[in-house]
Amino acid sequence: MKTVDLDDLPPRIAQVLAALDEGEELVLAQGGAVVARLVVADPARPPQPAELLSDLAPEEQVREVLEQFGAMINDEF
Repeated sequence: MKTVDLDDLPPRIAQVLAALDEGEELVLAQGGAVVARLVVADPARPPQPAELLSDLAPEEQVREVLEQFGAMINDEF
């Protein structure tokens, strides 16, 4: 079985895949032809935060938010 980590995909594709519900079908097409059909057996679970921001000192909260923002910008561009 092959595995693809959603973190390795472009953000828009990862969002579409993560939003699929159980039993929902996704069709992959190329040049108008169906390449594959995927059916969701077990929907993706939302990621659990390693630690809550409220548990961090204010300086660490700002640092964490800025790091996440920088990562999102780098992923998008």
